[in-house]
Amino acid sequence: MLMDVLPEQLGDWTDVLSGNRYLWQSGQLKPGHLSTVKGHLVLLAEQLHKSALQQSLQELDAAGINVEISGMKRVAERDVLSLRLSDWSLELKARLQQVANGWDLACVPALPDGHQPGLVLMDMDSTAIQIECIDEIARLAGVGDEVAAVTRAAMEGALPFSESLRRRVKALAGADAAIIEQVIASMPLMPGLITLVEGLKAMGWKVALASGGFTPFTGYLRQTLALDADFANTLEIKNGRFSGDVLGDIVDAEAKARILVELAERYDIPLSQTVAIGDGANDLLMLAQAGLGVALHAKPLVQEQAPVCLNQLSLEGVLGLLQAG
Repeated sequence: MLMDVLPEQLGDWTDVLSGNRYLWQSGQLKPGHLSTVKGHLVLLAEQLHKSALQQSLQELDAAGINVEISGMKRVAERDVLSLRLSDWSLELKARLQQVANGWDLACVPALPDGHQPGLVLMDMDSTAIQIECIDEIARLAGVGDEVAAVTRAAMEGALPFSESLRRRVKALAGADAAIIEQVIASMPLMPGLITLVEGLKAMGWKVALASGGFTPFTGYLRQTLALDADFANTLEIKNGRFSGDVLGDIVDAEAKARILVELAERYDIPLSQTVAIGDGANDLLMLAQAGLGVALHAKPLVQEQAPVCLNQLSLEGVLGLLQAG
């Protein structure tokens, strides 16, 4: 089957593939499957055009990779094309990312199996929600610029997270703690969050938050979305005002990675069946620890190091990755 005769929109390939697998050989698709699979490539977009596949196949051909096109789906109203690869390397992943223009991709040695139990652990600020809660608290407390600058430095990896958090919380000293309720009342969810959570629950997966933010916000999301667990920092409040201190141990990068492992053990889920999602430097250890680490609209340092980056789609893209197989 020549590529030229296939529809331009990959969403129209569903009937063409109809559950069959095809090998890409000499510019043609031929029925068949790889005997050995060492990597997976998933292309995702609101609408995938044939050019996305063609440019990816050019890179795979240049690298001497044999390819099996194993499935085309619509997941959460997004196109998801799955390919199996005869080999995988970081260099291959980098080359594929360089040609991605208007679509997201995951090029990984293995993907979690959406048909088996699993766990998704998400960061909260700028991941599950669209804001940094401490920046919003600071803005309402009149110290917004000062705190936002420290937040940026921390997320970009220029400051140790624990140090940055204590500096930011210290700036809130004396502010009315009722600000918390104001922020919760207008807290915007990240696009795709509800779709992702509902999809994961339908799959029988566990969903939790591990945040360097604060317990009132993670607790609200846990209750509202019926999440399985939440972990965050505790602001000290005295006489209705912030004291400027954080109680207990800080949920930093090391804590997030540890929480992922502890939750997987609690729910008897292998790490290969875990997904971590974040956007900042303090999420990198968690992303590396998980079976699949996904950076969402992430900071440059995280874009460089994360196993998978979603820049075109939002959280619904994670559901596409888990249902790609």
